[in-house]
Amino acid sequence: MTQDAGTRKRALIAGSIGNFIEWYEFAVYGFLATVIAHNFFQLAGEAPLTGLILTYASFAIAFFFRPLGAILFGRLGDRIGRKPTLVLVLVLMTLATAAIGLVPIYASIGVAAPLLLTGLRILQGLFAGGEYGGAVSLMTEFAPRGRRGLYGAWQSFTVALGLLAGAGVVALLSALLSPQALYEWGWRIPFFIALPMGGVALWLRLQLEETPSFVQGQQNSAPVKASTAGTLRAIAIGICRLMVWSAAGYTYLVIMPAYLQSSLNTGFNQALLIAVISNIGFAMTILPAGMLSDRWGRRAVMVTAAVLLLVLALPLLNILQSPASTLGIKALVVLVAGGLVGMLAGPGPAMLAEMFPTRVRYTGLGLAYSLSNAVFSGCAGLTITGLIKHTGNLDIPAYYVMVTAAVSIAALMTLNKDDHRRDLKA
Repeated sequence: MTQDAGTRKRALIAGSIGNFIEWYEFAVYGFLATVIAHNFFQLAGEAPLTGLILTYASFAIAFFFRPLGAILFGRLGDRIGRKPTLVLVLVLMTLATAAIGLVPIYASIGVAAPLLLTGLRILQGLFAGGEYGGAVSLMTEFAPRGRRGLYGAWQSFTVALGLLAGAGVVALLSALLSPQALYEWGWRIPFFIALPMGGVALWLRLQLEETPSFVQGQQNSAPVKASTAGTLRAIAIGICRLMVWSAAGYTYLVIMPAYLQSSLNTGFNQALLIAVISNIGFAMTILPAGMLSDRWGRRAVMVTAAVLLLVLALPLLNILQSPASTLGIKALVVLVAGGLVGMLAGPGPAMLAEMFPTRVRYTGLGLAYSLSNAVFSGCAGLTITGLIKHTGNLDIPAYYVMVTAAVSIAALMTLNKDDHRRDLKA
């Protein structure tokens, strides 16, 4: 293996592992939503569904601090480099995650408990906002020509691994511990696991070199100035292109267990199993979709996935709702749904990286991604659960995906067919 190949491999691993930790934690919070609601948000005289809604509100608040993190850390990363900024973000994010495991529950300290939990979620959102833009910039800027889709897809693939790891840890704890032990102290363990993970990730990131695109930009005696208006327009278009990825991703991959439990009376372990299967489907299609986008273009692959989500969202959900559906049929449904989200997640990072020049890439793509996630991922649980409570309509998750798919299809059609063949903008 040549040095260049070795450097690229290290960049892939170091860029990916931070995303793995970030999404592991977000998955843990989502899969433990009913437990966290009971321990922190179950207010006297209120229905359990209200506690779940408050839990998702705390979940959503963190997402709304991601854009701020994308701006703060993005500007830092575009000025001083990808490596030092990603090291800083990783340390802060790991400490905030582990601290959640130390927060006393509502029964111990009253209203201070949900406030502390929400405060830590806000910090997580802030730090996580600085992770994505840097990781995708790092991986795509190291990618050889014609392979940016595959390199960027590794970022999404480790997101899938993080979601699977979160689901797996929660499922293992549920199997090993009694329900009482899980509710009393077992839920803290997944958050503490972030510490050793973060230690390994820190070691890997300290071995990194700076990306060639950033170094070249710093050495340029007459650096290219990015238009503010052009950057803002690209961010707005990026949000629209990502909308269905954000909405469908959280609907099918994260909040589905709580929906199955609260709305369809599915058992905790069965709901977790279904969530694991949907995330397996997600993971299976990410890398192939990234590679296909290097051959056929980002537009062809992503528009196909968005159209399929628009057409299939309601039929897939209706199969899940049917009392006649066996566990095997439900597993197949969520496997397909997860696979369609993976078809968006594979080409998505490269598509974003190709929209912005080097001097604003960290900030621009990070802000587009974090704003899309703030509105359409972070609010997915809150929006879906709240609408179901007020309307009684159990088809709300499908409608949510369908509306966002329609918008994203229109935005994705504006992509150039040959963006994947061009060099990254300087």
